Amino acid sequence: MTHTERHTSGQVRRASLSLLLPLAAAFLALMLPAGVAHAGQDEQPGPGQEGVFDIALEELAQLEYTTVFGASGYSQLVSEAPASVTILTAQDIQTYGWRSLDDILRSVRGFYTSYDRNYAYAGTRGFGLPGDYNTRMLLLLDGQRTSDAVYGSAWVGTDFFLDVDLIERVEVIRGPASSLYGTNAYFAVINVVTKSGANLGGVQVSGDVLSYDTQKARVTYGHGFGNGSEALVSASFLGSAGPYELFFEEFDDPATNNGMAIEGDDENFQEIFASLEVGDFTLQGGRSWREKGFPTAAFGTVFNDTRNRTQDNQTFVHVEYERPLAADEARVLGRAFFNQYDYEATYIYDWAEEEDEEPFLVPNFDTVNGKALGGELNYARTVLERHKFLFGGEAIYNFQQDQYNADLPVGDEPWVYLDDQRTSHTWAFYVQDDFTLGDHVRVNAGVRYDHYTTFGGTTNPRLALIFDPVPGTTLKALYGRAFRAPSAYELFYNDDGETHKPAENLVPETINTFEVVYEQLVGQHMRTTVSGFHYVTENLIELFNDPEDYLVFYANGGTVEATGFEAELEGRWQNGLEARASYSFQDSFNRETREKLTNSPRHLGKAHVRLPLYTDRLFAGVEVLLSSRRLTVFGTEADSYQLLNLTLTSPRLLGGLDASFSVYNAFDQSYGYPGSAEHVQEVILQNGRTVRLKLTYSF
Repeated sequence: MTHTERHTSGQVRRASLSLLLPLAAAFLALMLPAGVAHAGQDEQPGPGQEGVFDIALEELAQLEYTTVFGASGYSQLVSEAPASVTILTAQDIQTYGWRSLDDILRSVRGFYTSYDRNYAYAGTRGFGLPGDYNTRMLLLLDGQRTSDAVYGSAWVGTDFFLDVDLIERVEVIRGPASSLYGTNAYFAVINVVTKSGANLGGVQVSGDVLSYDTQKARVTYGHGFGNGSEALVSASFLGSAGPYELFFEEFDDPATNNGMAIEGDDENFQEIFASLEVGDFTLQGGRSWREKGFPTAAFGTVFNDTRNRTQDNQTFVHVEYERPLAADEARVLGRAFFNQYDYEATYIYDWAEEEDEEPFLVPNFDTVNGKALGGELNYARTVLERHKFLFGGEAIYNFQQDQYNADLPVGDEPWVYLDDQRTSHTWAFYVQDDFTLGDHVRVNAGVRYDHYTTFGGTTNPRLALIFDPVPGTTLKALYGRAFRAPSAYELFYNDDGETHKPAENLVPETINTFEVVYEQLVGQHMRTTVSGFHYVTENLIELFNDPEDYLVFYANGGTVEATGFEAELEGRWQNGLEARASYSFQDSFNRETREKLTNSPRHLGKAHVRLPLYTDRLFAGVEVLLSSRRLTVFGTEADSYQLLNLTLTSPRLLGGLDASFSVYNAFDQSYGYPGSAEHVQEVILQNGRTVRLKLTYSF
């Protein structure tokens, strides 16, 4: 065993096994009465217990697996959507013990994730540049954009502002969708749909105990009123000490504690979410707070100093009005939103001029404050029985885009490097037509124009030809063009010549994607999907280093080209058995240099099995995740890995009590993800075997 494996996998194994045995014993002890009770009589579910496990499988398949909203801006069959779509449900989240949105996304065909022990990142189809802040996929909450006003990020880790227990389903819509959504809808759109308060029907409390002294608690109340209105309010809390010590061989020197970072990986977060639906109006709001220590000494900070940490605060209010109209299946939908994102980081630097001097530690504060108001209005109507038109417009006003960075030496005035305050606005309009040609051919065509105060206008179309030659068979030929607008961070971050200098005339990135999709029902219980894609993305916004002054700056770089295919087979049977397996291959490279992209696995394999072990009282969820090697920013490679995650779930264990027990990375494999430019680590190692016991009670 290597020095690295001794200090990472070894410590993880000891921590995991110390929790594994008592938690497993507790879980088995809880399960025994359930079996006796079920053998004696059929219990009725208590308040709040009617959920995904109570729905007949054929009904579940019809309701959850064949309709999608985010692909066209209204509900339609997946087979009619102008994209390749994957839908994951609350049952999947429970079955496989997924803890965060990035857990969900890395289970999806063609997707993969990374984690740098501070933030989580998602990639797809070979594109997941380290440190890109998740700006090339659009994250929606019930159809509403969630990107912040400064970075334009999609938050997919524990910084995502919604507890995964409140997710009804996640719609993953592949391919460009700027024709409908504008910027960030580049490689994919992720639409997170929240649960209904009426279906919850009472109070629900949940508690998790995990490895590394981690605890999580949630309290949720949902209720449906007699007039059709409903409400939901929920609060979640998590605290984690993280691994007590982590070894980083890049700092294996007596001056840096022999590479051991002590108690530097802690995390705390709080989330509050509420929704109210009255008639045609829906009001949502939420607030999240997350603080995370980062042990990697990113951005050249002092190693093994627990004051290195980041804090993310998000607040949002969404209002939606949707009203069906009498004539020709018409519908009007209006949205308005307020989003606020506040970021604060403390970085500890050593100002000592010579290596043999006593350390002169100085804190650096980096803050971001972003606020945005926006609204959207669209109108859908069926015309001449064959055309479904969608017209709409959107406007966003970013009325605060502040960035600040300063050192604060003890007893001195702040040394300010950056104090930038901006505002900006955008407006757009779009049109889409979905129409049928004969009985077997459908065409979906759309185009959107966006105008930005920072760079001007851009127009992006989408075209889909959908052919259903026989029942159960669907062929799709898809083309889409999308853009990603440069963010305020990329445009204006400039720390007075310390490390960064202003960007050079940034213009939007663009992507053109061609895709062919074949979907086939196999018998009554199985479905297969095969797709091939080719895309070219130009004017890639990259971080460059000027050889004359050694300062970094953002500029439009080269062109990336990729070709690949994806295949998936899934099945669901009446006895509760479900299985899904997929394989993805892609070849992506820089067209000018012919070099491979960093953090871009050529091969991905996934398998998921939901196995009923004892009637409807005990299920096993088996998840297998395979990834080939990934190139690092240093030109080396992160090794391939094979992960096995296991979850036992017992719904309605005792009355209103649900229980689950999960083992993640069950074989305790040592693996890691490529670091980004701000890290000295080529590969950032991940946790070994970890365990979780989760109990949920519904009153």
